[in-house]
Amino acid sequence: MSFDEAVKYLLSLGHETLAIKLGLANIERLLAALGNPHRSFPSVQIAGTNGKGSTAVMLASICRAAGIRAGLYTSPHLVSITERIRINGKQIDREEFARLTARVREAALQMQNECGALPTFFEQVTALALLAFQEARVQLAILETGLGGRLDATTAAGAQTVAITPIALDHQEYLGHTLVEIATEKAAIIRAGVRATVIAQQQPAALAVISERCRKQKIEPRFATANYQIHGAETDGRLRATFRTTHDIYEDVCLSLRGRHQLTNAAVAIELAEALREQGFPLTRAAIIEGLETVRHAGRLELIAGTPSLLFDGAHNPAGARALRDYLAEFVSAPITLVFGAMSDKDLREIAAILFPLANKLILTRPDNPRAAAIEALARALPDDIPAHQIFQTQDTRMAWRTALEQTLPHGLICVTGSLYLIGEIKNQLADE
Repeated sequence: MSFDEAVKYLLSLGHETLAIKLGLANIERLLAALGNPHRSFPSVQIAGTNGKGSTAVMLASICRAAGIRAGLYTSPHLVSITERIRINGKQIDREEFARLTARVREAALQMQNECGALPTFFEQVTALALLAFQEARVQLAILETGLGGRLDATTAAGAQTVAITPIALDHQEYLGHTLVEIATEKAAIIRAGVRATVIAQQQPAALAVISERCRKQKIEPRFATANYQIHGAETDGRLRATFRTTHDIYEDVCLSLRGRHQLTNAAVAIELAEALREQGFPLTRAAIIEGLETVRHAGRLELIAGTPSLLFDGAHNPAGARALRDYLAEFVSAPITLVFGAMSDKDLREIAAILFPLANKLILTRPDNPRAAAIEALARALPDDIPAHQIFQTQDTRMAWRTALEQTLPHGLICVTGSLYLIGEIKNQLADE
């Protein structure tokens, strides 16, 4: 099987959200057929609405600084599916990905013959990642939850250390329409026997749910520190801060990831590292600081200087939109061209109200995705006070990118946001230029 054949096969299983089937039975059977690779290494599972990806890459960077061979599994990808599986900071290579896809496909088709159920795209890619980690002999796997927690495929790995980043409203069609319902789904990764549970700062309703889950599972949660002092910020939005936990002090850390919301994610990563240190991992203070200062995360306040400059940020829900708005308001003085496309199940009107008033030029577009919101739906979400001459509607992302270049002054900023799928398409176009 070639790499292109592997990708074609996986995509034939259906879009990972449209074809989603929440539940652990299929992934558990698939992993068993593959020899239960997840039992070969300890793992960390990170759930939450916002920040789980940033926290995961921070922890992976900390492990790399400490010389720990860690596997990182995240989703979705931006340009190549191989981005989802990293070992020691490097993407799995295409040949390895294809070889492991063939193994997973064989087991999945055998499952289908035996019980009639073919594992989904996300289930098969999750199994592929765990196989890759087993073969690479990782010392730790870091798993970003795909959707929810209780029934997400990553939960089948049985992580001994778990974390929950801030919870907000998102994916209500799958997880529930209230913060309590969504928190209940995500808090379910806290299970009896988990060695450490790290909790980020939460809204009161979500915190009550998580605390009750810990009580029922007889687990004492560890709360990420809110005791940090900000010393200042670089002009591009990277903050300097000192973090104080119950065990240590991390002085004058210059966070590599931009935005004030990364303070919360860094606090979770620090608490996770301290929990793992107590379990025997050699995660020193110096490694934790180095990891936070060198981490990279594409598509999350990713700034590329130029004429004009370019900012990618996957602000796909109101909480993410507020974080982006705060960053732009504080650190960007140049005129902003906002390129926006989103999925149809998002709260378009609220996201628009948060972000669109900051734009000097607003370009609405539609990513090539079956879930993408139509231009007409984006137009209906427009706030009433956005002048018509500032708005451009484009039916595809190539036209959106050309329009952005035409409408942005050399000293301006093009901000691409609303969906990680949109960011991936624009990045692909830049790679082709």
